[in-house]
Amino acid sequence: MGNKIVKRIELAPQTVLLQVQCEHIAKRGRAGQFIILRVSENGERIPLTIADRDPEKGLITIVAQEVGHTTRQLSQLDVGDEVLDLAGPLGKATVIPQGKTVVCVGGGVGNAVVWSQAKALKEAGNHVISILGARNKGLLILADEIGALSDELILTSDDGSVGRKGLVTHALQDLIDGGQTIDEVITIGPVIMMKFVCKTTQPHGIPTQASLNPIMVDGTGMCGACRVTVDGQTKFACVDGPEFPGHGVDFDGLMNRLSYYKEEERESLEKACRCSSTKSEPGE
Repeated sequence: MGNKIVKRIELAPQTVLLQVQCEHIAKRGRAGQFIILRVSENGERIPLTIADRDPEKGLITIVAQEVGHTTRQLSQLDVGDEVLDLAGPLGKATVIPQGKTVVCVGGGVGNAVVWSQAKALKEAGNHVISILGARNKGLLILADEIGALSDELILTSDDGSVGRKGLVTHALQDLIDGGQTIDEVITIGPVIMMKFVCKTTQPHGIPTQASLNPIMVDGTGMCGACRVTVDGQTKFACVDGPEFPGHGVDFDGLMNRLSYYKEEERESLEKACRCSSTKSEPGE
């Protein structure tokens, strides 16, 4: 049976980890790449990062946060269920240096990308420092998995319930001020977080890659929704990225585009919830 779910773990409220059988993606995928999936025949196609792979067993791991109708459908699947369609691997893989000191800065569901990157970086002989942030302890995901692959793990939270109180940029600035050698920074998470990570490293000339997964839609470059200006040129996150030199990214324009369809997304989710509620009523 294809695309069968073999493991399901709730990582945080409305955030699930799914391990899925998909041999060809498990063998060919690389850190930073993503897949496109469809849950049902009439469902939309959505991109999700390949968080981890087991080529020998033919398994890939994805992490989904409920933000819309399709991710809600996906999170309701269980072990034994199948994902209708899986296409990939897509996008350009992370360029992995060798023998360098690399800081990975992640936030929220972006930690799924950090997981794959930290693994690839460590396997290439790099010194890996991971900074992971969340609003509170209950929303921090994959800290143990990433910590096991990191030479140093720094946790931050807005309320101080886990790690140090503050933002990931505060921890990053402390590393810089403390004289830590940093050859490169890779950041993935909320767009506003990536913007300020890049603002933190730019004055020090530290090369910084921003992974623009959050803005992708169809994954083929045809919809144009993931277009972004990088160093004055128009790029598409799904086919030209998803990673770009962060100091050249127009984050303000990017954030404006992300807000275009908020109302439509809200209406779609509310409609799905109403339909689900109706179907579960007695006698239906």
